Amino acid sequence: MSNGRILHTMLRVTQLERSIDFYTKIMGMTLLRTNENKQYEYTLAFLGYGDESQGAVIELTYNWGTEKYDLGDAFGHIAIGVDDIYETCENIRQAGGKITREPGPVKGGTTEIAFVEDPDGYKIELIQNKSASQGLAG
Repeated sequence: MSNGRILHTMLRVTQLERSIDFYTKIMGMTLLRTNENKQYEYTLAFLGYGDESQGAVIELTYNWGTEKYDLGDAFGHIAIGVDDIYETCENIRQAGGKITREPGPVKGGTTEIAFVEDPDGYKIELIQNKSASQGLAG
């Protein structure tokens, strides 16, 4: 499978418009497309920093009428590389986003990270781009 690539990560959300607002207005993504399935009562929204042909995106799935999900403890986070983690966190905070771990070096390393939480409680790790591919201990 050497020609495979990650297409998207799917997250189930309880309020689609609230989640679209978070990922577009707070995280700076673009809403790429939506798809509504009336027969099976769900709506999909695909968001990303570029076209799906260029990189992985996030698929938000809203199952009509679902008001809560048990996020469990298996899912960790989605990681996003940013050029200036401190400015990005301040912009997210100013836009009403929830920073759950302030930017700074990881324990036992120098890679600078921060964490943001989306409206449904999913964690998003921000990693300073200059060290994003070095691993967290770098």
